[in-house]
Amino acid sequence: MPPLLRERTRKGFTLIELLVVIAIIAVLIGLLVPAVQKVREAANRMSCTNNLKQLGIALHSYHDTRGAFPPGGASDNAPYGSGGGWGSSWKVFILPFIEQDAIYKAWQFTSNSGYTNASNMSTGTPLIHNKTIKTLRCPSSSMPDFYLSSNNAGALQMLTSYTGIGGSSTDTGVVNNGSYGIISAGGALFANSSIRFSDIIDGTSNCMIVGEQSKHLTSSTNQPVPGSYTAITSQGPHGWTMGVSNSSVGTAFNERHFNCTTIRFMINQTGVDGGSASGSAANGTSHNTGMNIPLSSSHSGGCNVVLGDASVRFISDSTPLLTLQYLASRADGNVLPNY
Repeated sequence: MPPLLRERTRKGFTLIELLVVIAIIAVLIGLLVPAVQKVREAANRMSCTNNLKQLGIALHSYHDTRGAFPPGGASDNAPYGSGGGWGSSWKVFILPFIEQDAIYKAWQFTSNSGYTNASNMSTGTPLIHNKTIKTLRCPSSSMPDFYLSSNNAGALQMLTSYTGIGGSSTDTGVVNNGSYGIISAGGALFANSSIRFSDIIDGTSNCMIVGEQSKHLTSSTNQPVPGSYTAITSQGPHGWTMGVSNSSVGTAFNERHFNCTTIRFMINQTGVDGGSASGSAANGTSHNTGMNIPLSSSHSGGCNVVLGDASVRFISDSTPLLTLQYLASRADGNVLPNY
């Protein structure tokens, strides 16, 4: 009888086995990536919520110190500055309350402080040039971090994610300026405003004071509209520091006031650009700068806003426009539906 043959020891995998393992790994990765993305977005949304909470607290702290909320935008005239010209925005006035006191103490509120004041804007100073203030930026924002602001000093300014709420296009006494859109002083932050808690007759929990604009304006085909200045937001081409150029208030004001918006459209509404890369003057979405650029965000389904009591709410982009307009007004007397 022939000797028993010893089995050969197998080494390695066959090609079929290797392909099966690769396929299994690919399926696992395919399942894992969306989960990681969801976790990352949840963290970003929480961070954005925290930013707005800090802004709400900062606005309250300013109110406690000065007796009123800061102006949505001011000129460099008393009591906010001297020398006239384009003054500073509400984002500048709250700097001491968001741990940016060093910038605020060095800020010169004189002669175009928020626009061309070289001491504030110059690339040779460390005040705002190429500087990120995390509290003013949503981490989910799809827009560039910085852009070359359109001013004589040539500062590279961060593109912030939040805008003041000036009111609603349905408010009494709005100004319909064909060049910039519908301008209201019915909210909490608008040109030369000085709103107190007692002025928010509808209740601080029923009035938005700040909302998100952290996503590109979108066309009727839902494509980003970058604008002639990188992005079309209420910040405009001149930066997050830009205020207004005169001291008029309310119906006397019919010019641009930067870093604020009057609610006229739904959240993330598409097609309000008028088919132009520069937005639409008639729709109030002009790149320089329209008064009705909608609230927007890259968060799925809506955006964050901060209310007058410093609470933060996530509002669905399916929220009816009328509800959003009620929220934008401080004293319209309307009863808010559930939202």
